Amino acid sequence: LDIQRKTPLSLHSNMDRGDGNVKYVLTGDGAGSLFLIDEKSGDIHATKRLDREEKAMYSLNAKVLDRRTNLELEPDTEFNIKIHDINDNEPKFAKETYFASVPEMSEVGTSVATVTANDADDETYGNSAKLVYSILQGQPYFSVDSENGTIKTALPGMDREVKENYQVVIQAKDMAGQMGGLSGTTTVSITLSDVNDNSFRVTTVESTEIGGAIGRIKADDPDVGRNAEMEYSIVGGHDTFNIITDQTTQEGVIIIKKALDYESKRDYEFRVEVKNTYLDARFIHGLQFKDYATVKVTVEDVDEPPVFTRNPYIIEVHEDTAAGSFVGVVSARDPDADTKPVKYSIDRHTDLERLFNIDSVNGTITTLKALDREMSKWHNISVVATEINNPRQTTRVPVFIKVLDVNDNAPEFAMSYDTFVCENVKAGQLIQTISAVDTDEPLVGHKFVFSISATNPNFTIADREDNTANILTRRGGFSRREMSMYFLPVVISDNDYPIQSSTSTLIVRVCACDSRGNMQTCNPEVLPFSDGLTTGALVAILLCVVILLMIVVLFAALRRQRKKEPLIISKEDVRDNVVSYNDEGGGEEDTQAFDIGTLRNPEVMDANKLRRDIIPEMLFPFRRTSPIKDNADVRDFISGRLQENDVDPTAPPYDSLATYAYEGSGSLAESLSSLESGATEGDHDYDYLSSWGPPFKKLAEMYIGKSPDREA
Repeated sequence: LDIQRKTPLSLHSNMDRGDGNVKYVLTGDGAGSLFLIDEKSGDIHATKRLDREEKAMYSLNAKVLDRRTNLELEPDTEFNIKIHDINDNEPKFAKETYFASVPEMSEVGTSVATVTANDADDETYGNSAKLVYSILQGQPYFSVDSENGTIKTALPGMDREVKENYQVVIQAKDMAGQMGGLSGTTTVSITLSDVNDNSFRVTTVESTEIGGAIGRIKADDPDVGRNAEMEYSIVGGHDTFNIITDQTTQEGVIIIKKALDYESKRDYEFRVEVKNTYLDARFIHGLQFKDYATVKVTVEDVDEPPVFTRNPYIIEVHEDTAAGSFVGVVSARDPDADTKPVKYSIDRHTDLERLFNIDSVNGTITTLKALDREMSKWHNISVVATEINNPRQTTRVPVFIKVLDVNDNAPEFAMSYDTFVCENVKAGQLIQTISAVDTDEPLVGHKFVFSISATNPNFTIADREDNTANILTRRGGFSRREMSMYFLPVVISDNDYPIQSSTSTLIVRVCACDSRGNMQTCNPEVLPFSDGLTTGALVAILLCVVILLMIVVLFAALRRQRKKEPLIISKEDVRDNVVSYNDEGGGEEDTQAFDIGTLRNPEVMDANKLRRDIIPEMLFPFRRTSPIKDNADVRDFISGRLQENDVDPTAPPYDSLATYAYEGSGSLAESLSSLESGATEGDHDYDYLSSWGPPFKKLAEMYIGKSPDREA
């Protein structure tokens, strides 16, 4: 605030009623010299122009007096007058002329010098002291940083032999460079220093691997032997390139330290120094055994695969998200040209369950199925970006999808509890401590609440506030006679949103215990009979007995009346005897249930010889069949059935004899039965019985043992 001489500041007291009896008096900094007060009105005036740079604040005291008695009507009032700044000072440089130098052929952006100016105005108020630097003279060779005043080279290839000195005028302007601001200038005299103008050009492609050589340079030295050994180095070092010395050829090999990118930077330039490694002390005075050269590297473009904006991607999604929900977006571009289209796909080898899908155009990943964090907390898939114009150019990026928890599972017992209560237990006795588990993982940790029905007369529960609870007896005097086992439903709830709860049943057995509470037995006691049964109980028992007797009599009557149908109804159907047996065989050792002689020689079979254990039913009269000398078909059939029964795990464990004695009416083979065959025992070879295994060992011994050849 510029307080002019006639600019008033007014003070007013509540005791001043405007009748002229009040007198205002001013004391403090500048009172009476810089500031005057009107005794009647209290208006304060500045007597001259105020300068903030000289003094920024004045402290004054005002008094209110009775004009007649000069007594104070109220306490003194202290106030400050703060001088606000205005832009009345221009920026000033420390020197009118600066001198600087820079090597010729320097790269664009090489720093030359830094010049700064100062402004006496208040830096904290407005933009009066905010400076902006600009170059008024010296373009296009040099530029200046607008914020810090650093002068840099702006033109490549400045040759000292062409122009050596440059006059650069730098301006500093306050008010942030806006119109109306004040400014100051200075001159910078810049001289190009001489360097060796030897230069080399190297061309390489952007796909060259790190550590690969892109070119060689060589300096000439007429000396021989170790006097001609040289060492190459880059002046000041370089972020992208390095140079090493080939000791065999004495050449400098330029190698890559950092990956090249044609789209980011295509041209590089740096200086290389070469010097002799061995110096003869006799000749080092006045001579320089080194030289410099400029190396210019040009990077050529190659077709590169797409580049993702991030590698890898980490995306979070909540579980139970519906199918088709948004998960995240991946983005890739063709570094050769941003306008070239790229398509996206998911490597299905990394998503075998097909949980995710991706939009081939914009890279949006969505769900195909609902996700369950309890099944898998992370899903790691690979997204492939492919150039549409050149499908061989592909890039893969890993996408890690973290499934965030949703409270969708209810807590349950942490384990299966074997709980018992003693018969002689007292009320309030602890019988079990229970805990719970929850497959969910809330951010604030688990907090379970346990409860049972308040009306339970036997047990109560006490929540311990640490995710466990105590089961206590509500009463004493449990009895196994009354109830040997109690089923106690316990409700367990969590504290996450939405709240999930479940009911788990705790089985409490009633057991007999010793005086120390150690369990002895939990078997239910057998209740003794009462002195007498009631009439209703006796009637029920008698009724059950009568019903059982009736069922037995009815079953016996049905068995007697059941009539068996003949196996063969037609009288014209003639075949060998078919005998039905209702008993179970005794195995190999049972030789009393049948006549073994019949099996040994069918010719000696007695037509009316019966089994000793039962009376068979003769359905048809015995008829002698025509003999058949070859019984190979019957043997094969029996062998096949034998094999089936040997490997059949459900076959009953008894012997079975089935007789097949009729070929059929009109058959040329006539009967296939060997029981009525006219062939003698000697006509058959029974050696094959030995291959039937242990179940037919005794049969083989009987038949093979009586073979005529063996007896002879």
